[in-house]
Amino acid sequence: MRRYLIRRVVQAVFMLFVMSIVFFTLLHLIPGGPDAVIGANNPHITPIQRAAIRHRFGLDQPVPIQYLSWLGNALHGDFGISFSNSLPVAQELAARIPATLELFLTALGFALIMAILLGVTAAVKQYSITDYLITVLSYIGISMPVFWFALLLQELFGVQLGLLPVFGRTAADTTSFTNLEIFEDYVVHLILPAIVLSLLFIATWSRFLRSSMLEVIKQDYIRTARMKGLGARQVFFRHALRNALIPLVTVVAISFGGIAGGAIITETIFAWPGLGRLFLVAVNFPDYPTLLAYLLFGAASVIFFNLVADILYGVIDPRIRYS
Repeated sequence: MRRYLIRRVVQAVFMLFVMSIVFFTLLHLIPGGPDAVIGANNPHITPIQRAAIRHRFGLDQPVPIQYLSWLGNALHGDFGISFSNSLPVAQELAARIPATLELFLTALGFALIMAILLGVTAAVKQYSITDYLITVLSYIGISMPVFWFALLLQELFGVQLGLLPVFGRTAADTTSFTNLEIFEDYVVHLILPAIVLSLLFIATWSRFLRSSMLEVIKQDYIRTARMKGLGARQVFFRHALRNALIPLVTVVAISFGGIAGGAIITETIFAWPGLGRLFLVAVNFPDYPTLLAYLLFGAASVIFFNLVADILYGVIDPRIRYS
């Protein structure tokens, strides 16, 4: 196991190194490049001022030298200065990650619980009215535009019923709140965006788990367990579900890998101060240092959670061995 982990970590570092070269090159190949952002074509900036700006951001060096300089700084946690607000990019990412983690982990946790319940129920009651109803609802969830569902919930629960806030992570002023009231404020602000973000996960994961369960319950060991007189609940949840979850782990891990993106649409609609909104601002500006750090963080997240998925295989199924 240790040898396997070391090999995977080395592969991950090499992949990130290659990706950093690719991302850095692609961002500099965008028409205009960073020079367009710092005012290369701005008639109100004198040549001396333009040269000073280029020197400050290291744009007066050849691209390979720029990359090596950026890589050396990045290894020390310095991803440059944001073009949009002149703040350190690392500071911007660190400030946004907690909000994205809060939203993403809540949504994925809720989605996983609901997907398992719906997927197992649909498999146990195959071709029943319940199965058809879950199937229809799953396809609706897969095909429904996220922004439309978000606006619908905002209108219903925020505007019409006035039960839940429709934007922000907290109330505008929490200085007079007790600790319990602050926690409750976080929770009520989290409900709608978490439900919206979990919709697609619930729909896809439940269908995936249903198919996996139907495949597992056809295996010989399931028939043997039934012949031994085990109850249906014990057969499905103790024997079938554990093996049906193995392929689902990969799908869930890939979804966790998307944590860097947060939920661009969801965070924008609900004014959630996470990585998704940061990415949107960086694209619109465009803010090249922020985009580069964001893309690398996303790649690192995908690689890391795929490694976690591989490890979980062995936890769920002891028959799996690593070499």
